[in-house]
Amino acid sequence: MAEQQRRALSAILDDRDALDGFSRLAISMIITNPLAPDNPIVYVNDAFERTTGYSRTAVIGRNCRFLQGERTDKRDVDKLRAAIATGDDVAVDILNYRASGEPFTNRLIIAPISDETGRPIYFLGLQKELRDTSGETSLSDMRLDAIRSRVREDLAMILSSIGEPERRLSIDDPLTEIDALPRRLECLQLVYEELRLNDEDSATGRAGIELGALMSRIASNVAHHAGRPGVRFVQQVDQMQVSVETAVRVALILSETVSNAFTHAFDGLDRGYVELRIARLAAGGLRMTISDDGVGIPAKIDWPSAATRGGRLIASLLDGLDATINVARGAAGTVVMIDVPVDLHDLENKGA
Repeated sequence: MAEQQRRALSAILDDRDALDGFSRLAISMIITNPLAPDNPIVYVNDAFERTTGYSRTAVIGRNCRFLQGERTDKRDVDKLRAAIATGDDVAVDILNYRASGEPFTNRLIIAPISDETGRPIYFLGLQKELRDTSGETSLSDMRLDAIRSRVREDLAMILSSIGEPERRLSIDDPLTEIDALPRRLECLQLVYEELRLNDEDSATGRAGIELGALMSRIASNVAHHAGRPGVRFVQQVDQMQVSVETAVRVALILSETVSNAFTHAFDGLDRGYVELRIARLAAGGLRMTISDDGVGIPAKIDWPSAATRGGRLIASLLDGLDATINVARGAAGTVVMIDVPVDLHDLENKGA
């Protein structure tokens, strides 16, 4: 599984054109949970809302069949149902209906995201509206398939590490899944964007990713969405280049940790601060420190906790980096220190 993920992340360098199309074109994304009754939707992106006219709140927890209507071909529906039942990939052009009742032709690709046993724990759906409008930016089957492969592999790294085979997602209380998925997906997208920018500025496009700029964007994005009045956010990030694999994992760890600080550190408090520091280490590698002056983590609670999805994701990412984590509980607040043993100097000299 780890080797497959490394190959997938490295392949971003070859898929950057497809990913550029993914960010510019109106490609809807849906994620459903087949382990819950009736395989309900747990995530949709902005493009889905624009294309269908349905809001997130109107579709989360529902099966995708509400997009079908009177003129939807039953053969297309049967093809989708059969592939989902067997856990296979499927592609079909199907007639769907917007919230307004207007029909549209939808090129739909569905792919399973499986656990280590091969059992689907989520399904990824990519949708592209087909139009006859001349001059519209086209999306070839090959590019859509490349996007499907890229997104599925990277999502698998996130979703398979936080899934619980022995438990089913509660449709009555899916907040953890719904709230965290957009943040994690946006984190991946920021990595892709930074990679494209690096490709434009570099003679080879293979040196790696400027981690300082990436981490500043991710931290600022989390602070914007998770921050609260009275809580200051300060960051100091050294410039350094790292590989794509390292950038993805460190970025996700940062997103999870900073979000956790804003969410839990200031219960009952009106003011406080969260500070992020990412520094190059003299002996090689980097140190990421996230500190706050909030209520602190109770002594009886281990963090990151294997009992939470976010905790399991952090543990998996740390393991993939061979990184170490230390959590200090002070008189006020918490300090999380993470050391990542990557050779930054060698990465910076590659392709020079």
